[in-house]
Amino acid sequence: MIYEYALIFLGAAIPWFEIALVIPLGIVWGLSPAWVMITAFVGNMLTVLLLIVGFDKFRIWYDKRREAKGKEPSKKNERAVRIWNKYGLPGLSLLGPILIGTHIAAFIGMTLGATKRNTTVWMVISIGAWTLAFGILTALGFDFFTA
Repeated sequence: MIYEYALIFLGAAIPWFEIALVIPLGIVWGLSPAWVMITAFVGNMLTVLLLIVGFDKFRIWYDKRREAKGKEPSKKNERAVRIWNKYGLPGLSLLGPILIGTHIAAFIGMTLGATKRNTTVWMVISIGAWTLAFGILTALGFDFFTA
C-alpha cells in the first residue's frame, strides 16, 4: 500500500502529471483522499521549490556576469518587473496548474522577474487551493457515483 502513495508522490513531482492527474487517480484507486492530497501536495511543492531555488542561483550568476560587462537594467525593464510582480504572478500561479503546469508557471514567473519569495508564496497558495479542489471534487464525485 505504501508504494501506491510513493507513486502519487512521484507523479505529483513530475511536470505535466502533477496534482491535476494524480489526485483523481489516487482517489479512484481507492486510496484515502486526505493522504492522497497531502502526498501529492508535498511531491509537487518539493520539485517546484527546487526549481525556484535553482533558478535563483542561476539568476545571481547571470546578474553578476551582466554587471561585469557593465550592463545596467533599463528604467523600462525595472518598471515592467514592478508591474509584473504586482499583478502578473498571482494570476499565473493560480491558473498555472490547470493551463500550463505548476513547474512551468514558476519558471515563467521567475523569468519575468518575480522574486523567489513571491513565487514561493503564490505557488504554495495555488498548489494548496488546487489540491483541495481536485481532492474534494473527486472524492465527492466518486462518492456520488458509488452511492
